[in-house]
Amino acid sequence: MDTVTEQEVKARPEVMPRPTYWPLIMAAALLFIGWGLISTWLLAAAGTIGFFIALTGWIKDLIYERRTNNGE
Repeated sequence: MDTVTEQEVKARPEVMPRPTYWPLIMAAALLFIGWGLISTWLLAAAGTIGFFIALTGWIKDLIYERRTNNGE
């Protein structure tokens, strides 16, 4: 084997992002979409609206987290 100088490699990201509740809301919205497909369109519509609200909130959290960690 080749002798390679070993260096310390840190795992990325070094700082874990703060927890968020958006994945839970998105999972519930997907449940409503699926439930609405077999029962009534109102549940599917509510799930679709909830999905886009959760997606928007989650992306905003990621953008905010990136800005605060990069010092912008």
